[in-house]
Amino acid sequence: MKAVDSHLLTLLKKSNQFVVPIYQRVYSWTETECAQLWSDILRAGSNDRLGAHFTGSIVYVAKDQGTNTSSEPDLIIDGQQRVTTVTLLLAALAQRLEQLPEHEREPIDGFSPKKIRNRYLLNDDEDGERQFKLILSQEDRATLMSIVQAVPLPAGASTRVTANFEFLRNKLNDPTLDLAVVCRGLDKLVVVDVTLTRNVDNPQLVFEAMNSTGRKLSQADLIRNYVLMDLPPRQQEKLYNAYWRPMELEFSGAGEGQFDEFVRHFLTIKTGEIPRLDDIYDAFKAFTAVFTAEQETVEGLVAELREFARRYAAMALGKETDSKLGPAFKDLDQIKADVVYPFLLEAYTDYELGTIDRDELLEIVRIVTSYVFRRAVCRVPTNSLNKTFAGLGTSLRKDRYVDSVVASFLGMKSYRAFPTDAEFKAALVSTDLYNFRRRSYFLRKLENLGRKEPVTIEEYTIEHILPQNEHLSREWQAALGGNVK
Repeated sequence: MKAVDSHLLTLLKKSNQFVVPIYQRVYSWTETECAQLWSDILRAGSNDRLGAHFTGSIVYVAKDQGTNTSSEPDLIIDGQQRVTTVTLLLAALAQRLEQLPEHEREPIDGFSPKKIRNRYLLNDDEDGERQFKLILSQEDRATLMSIVQAVPLPAGASTRVTANFEFLRNKLNDPTLDLAVVCRGLDKLVVVDVTLTRNVDNPQLVFEAMNSTGRKLSQADLIRNYVLMDLPPRQQEKLYNAYWRPMELEFSGAGEGQFDEFVRHFLTIKTGEIPRLDDIYDAFKAFTAVFTAEQETVEGLVAELREFARRYAAMALGKETDSKLGPAFKDLDQIKADVVYPFLLEAYTDYELGTIDRDELLEIVRIVTSYVFRRAVCRVPTNSLNKTFAGLGTSLRKDRYVDSVVASFLGMKSYRAFPTDAEFKAALVSTDLYNFRRRSYFLRKLENLGRKEPVTIEEYTIEHILPQNEHLSREWQAALGGNVK
């Protein structure tokens, strides 16, 4: 690894191409970060005594030692937000300089539209994607290409890229702005140029260290980068497109933290241990080391993770298409039964393998739902449920699957016991169901008992039968009879 100070524009000029790997997060700087960079550039450009302005580090994996392919890209693993924003500013500046009256089109401090494009934005002697100095990941890629080429934006253009480009264009179009100040400021931007050598340095360790401060990456970001970062670029793209991207789409719109919850359940199944949510990344790395040491491949791991993600999405994210299983999984979600997923993911896998059929899986889901709901009504503490369901699958007889599940529940004693009908009935009479967080499930089941066509209760409201008053009036007491308490 080599780290040296470098002018950012010099770095852009000397690199044939920077590529943001396909697994990296999309461009996410907001107007706030762009405004700060703009302010820094104007301050540096207007102060003759300021020789440089430090703006962070750029960490990238250089092409293989000994390669003679000059067009091979450098892979950015940290600093893509800064490089992308400066690229947007350079593209906007080139357009602004072209709009100047003809008598004002002399290069400003060495900056002209042609020099900006040929030095910092494009490789003039290349074609296709190789002509671009910076290639972004995923949906940002085509948008930046269009902006750099000054052509119409593609359908579904990246809103963040276009919004920041327009912000910078508006700044440059200010009639009171001295463009020479902007050019001088850009020329003073300095970064720490951190070069990693492919097949020599460990980019994952560097990536973790660079992201130990600042905006914290999610467990999902860290896991994705850990799985894909050390692979050759073509294999990265293959695994990302075939497995990881479809898995991300399963969790699209599911809420922050859902992927972390899923990986926690996956690791519970595979290791028999329940990792803390804050330790999922470390637990995943430890599992991966064991998995790959047993002659398994990274592709095999990602493929298996993707299959379990699909099953989890069916159960927990409302994506089950079966007309019977879908409502049963909805019941699980409504009673907040997240702890059951390690066991039910195994059962769902056995269903897909043909070990059990749909009706058997449905019966298992209903048993699990009844167990969790009865315990909640009976006010049994929930701190044992994680371990109960983490180890349940290992005690089953797969040749008598449902009977084995029933026997396991009936055999639970003490604080793990399945509440009896008598205990459940007594709790229903005495438990405060008005302030019960699973009351919607309870009322929906009551409302639909015996109905041929189920009705939805989402628009229902809960009305008071009695006034919430410890001192009822004599009229109310008389109406209720002699059992008033």
